[in-house]
Amino acid sequence: MFDFENLEVYKKAKAFNAAVNRSVLRIETLDGVTKNQLRRASLSIVLNIAEGTSRFSKPDRRNFCVIARGSVFECVAVFDILKDNGQLSPEEFTTLYATAEEMSKMLFAMIRNLEN
Repeated sequence: MFDFENLEVYKKAKAFNAAVNRSVLRIETLDGVTKNQLRRASLSIVLNIAEGTSRFSKPDRRNFCVIARGSVFECVAVFDILKDNGQLSPEEFTTLYATAEEMSKMLFAMIRNLEN
């Protein structure tokens, strides 16, 4: 088993990515550019958490957590726009937002822990 598979934030990121794929990326009125950007951002969270655990130095691991957290923010911005456009219901937005906020806090704690 790889170290990242035991991390709660990794498990949450995988579930978040699956939720995005199941719900948001299936919106028929969603344009290709937004769909591709959201797909990449939600996958980036998972992949950067995993890749970060492979690094030996704390600054390297921290950098991957920072990138993953940035991807969380990117997803939330897309959700906000989709909600404003009426493409994402307030309930879907709230659910995805809550998960994103929890991941952001977990990643922030990891970032702080990996500082000098």
